[in-house]
This record gives sequence, C-alpha cells and structure tokens, in this order.
Amino acid sequence: MPEVTIKIGGRDFIVACQEGEEQFLHDAAAMLDREARGLVSQIGRMPEARMLLMAGLMLADRTASSEHRANVAEEKLARQERLLAEVEAMPRPEPERVEVEVEVIPPQVHETLSRLADEAEALAAAAEARAGA
Repeated sequence: MPEVTIKIGGRDFIVACQEGEEQFLHDAAAMLDREARGLVSQIGRMPEARMLLMAGLMLADRTASSEHRANVAEEKLARQERLLAEVEAMPRPEPERVEVEVEVIPPQVHETLSRLADEAEALAAAAEARAGA
C-alpha cells in the first residue's frame, strides 16, 4: 500500500492509499488544503485538529449544497421527462380538410382593366399638356 505525503494548511501528512488511487488522494488533499489555507489566512494559526475539522466542515457544506442543487435538477428533469412522455402518448389530431373557393378572374377583365389604365394615362397626359400651355 503506497504512502503519499500531502500538505494541508502548510502542514505535511503521510497518508496510505490503495494502489492507483494516489492522484485521487492528491486531488482531495488539494481541495482540503484550499479550505485550510483560507482559514489560516483569516483566523491565523490554529491547532491542527481544529483546522482540519473546520476545513472539512466547509467542504461538507459545499458538498451538501451541490447535492441539494443536483437533487432539485434531477426532480425537474424527471417532471420534464414525464411531461414529454404524456405529450408523446397523446393521439395525433386528425388532419382537417379545408376547402376554399377561389374565383378565377376571366382574361377579359385583365384586358379591360389594362385598356382603361392606358386611357387614363392618355387623359392624364393630355390634361398635363393643356395645363402646361
């Protein structure tokens, strides 16, 4: 069983761990060390046991908060999944047949309107010519 030296709050500790778990131990010790250093910088030197207890409690508080947020998120996800399952289970609505009457404008109407527009333009041009004279 390997022994690893870790540093927490400026103090060295020798800890045994399972083969292959050394990196996890270093990572966990680094988290505890950050909390301990924060305590030491705020409060100053304190007994080792108190420093470790306080740092551990601070990490436990952070962990509890994270677990609470994870539980809330899991409950929300479960509600969303149930809602999605309900929506997917609903029968699809039958398509509605929509009939619309569309009147077709006979081509003579287009021709008549075009002729009337030409005549209106000619009258407007004649009126402008008389007004300018």
